[in-house]
Amino acid sequence: MKRQILQSVMVSAGTGLVLVASGCTPAITPKVSKLELPSQFAGSAGTEPVSIMKWREFFTDPHLRELIETALGNNQELQIAIQEIEIAKNEVTARSGAYLPFLNLGTKAGLDKSGRYTRDGAVDRGLEIKPGKEFPDPLSDFGLGARASWEVDIWHRLRDAEKSAVNSFFASTEGKQFLVTNIIGEIASSYYELLALDSQLVLIGQNVEIQSKALNTVRAEKIGARVTELAVQRFEAQLAKTKSLQFEIQQKIVQAENKIHFLVGCFPKPIIRSADPLIAIQPPVISAAIPSQMVQQRPDIKEAEWRLKAADLDVQVARAAFYPSLNLSGEIGLRAYDLGTVLQTPASLLYALTADVAGPLINRRAITADYLNANAKQISAVFSYERAVLNGFIEVSNQVAAITNTGQAFNLKSEQVRSLAGAVDVAGTLFLAARADYGEVLLTQREALEARFELIETKLRQMQAVVGLYRSLGGGWA
Repeated sequence: MKRQILQSVMVSAGTGLVLVASGCTPAITPKVSKLELPSQFAGSAGTEPVSIMKWREFFTDPHLRELIETALGNNQELQIAIQEIEIAKNEVTARSGAYLPFLNLGTKAGLDKSGRYTRDGAVDRGLEIKPGKEFPDPLSDFGLGARASWEVDIWHRLRDAEKSAVNSFFASTEGKQFLVTNIIGEIASSYYELLALDSQLVLIGQNVEIQSKALNTVRAEKIGARVTELAVQRFEAQLAKTKSLQFEIQQKIVQAENKIHFLVGCFPKPIIRSADPLIAIQPPVISAAIPSQMVQQRPDIKEAEWRLKAADLDVQVARAAFYPSLNLSGEIGLRAYDLGTVLQTPASLLYALTADVAGPLINRRAITADYLNANAKQISAVFSYERAVLNGFIEVSNQVAAITNTGQAFNLKSEQVRSLAGAVDVAGTLFLAARADYGEVLLTQREALEARFELIETKLRQMQAVVGLYRSLGGGWA
């Protein structure tokens, strides 16, 4: 009868705490994303949607693939991300054990002496264990037993915390994949930049040879009194300027190589690369449609989505702090002041069982603040998700347009280079025939050199746009 009364009191008290807690929970307004994407990116052709392609299939240059392989094994930032995934995995393990009972086994040995003029000391000295035998002083204490405790997860607070940790783990995994995509893209862009610089260096060498021949021709014309010293000096100045470009490009090559070295995770050494000029590389042709839903395959968007799911659960965890908690604890074992009697049962047997129901009632500022912070973080996570989606859509749109526009610009630049190459020959012929002055020759040579430089740079932008589309679509497309 007493047991039933005790149970009724506990239930009533717990129900009252729930009503008080639920009635005083602060009102919040969770945010739900309503972002809608267009059906397809403008500028993508075809009717069949693209599909994911692995980077080893996308990048066919064997030297580039070797650099990427090395980077995926050595890059320090990537290794840090891998360890963060391990941390997130361990957090899941810790959370999964929080709602399970805890059981501890242990032994105890101690010695206690109370002061004579204290309450315990006075009581101990007035007791007898049995007739003729006083209470031991000092008192030994020996024990052997098991203790158990369990927080009953009534409101799913602990389970929601575990699910939040799982979502954070998946977010860390996607964050690592996003980093991998960026590393691959950075290496590919730097590699093509290196090829462009190689082509420019070869071009400078060719122009140095052409301008040296032109200078020799002008010097011969001066001997024949057909031109003045001014023409010779102008040709010499242009040749010196062109030669100086060689050292500027060599410095850029060193910097581009070192950037790749840093991404690969190794110290500077010669980078083996393709001997084919950048102009000869044909970028993949986009002959398929790109649905805007492909943006959601980006690892950074998936990461933001997992963070949002974790934030939603964190709000529920914070809400549960307003409700009462139920903790069960128990102990069973053997205990005695004499080591020789500690194993005697039932005399040395002890046990205890406790049920503790408690909830916040007064001064709940801390849990209220945590609850409001969780709600603010949830709203922030929604905006972060929408921002990631919008950024991904804009990046893909930019790269699709860049591929189209740079391709057209490259074709026109190629026509310009062909025309100026012919103009250089014509200017040289006219100069020898005294039908053009040296200024026209110098201007034509300079324009031809600049046009070839621009052609290489346009090709580089075209290849970087292809790499950019690979990155913006989340790591590959066909």
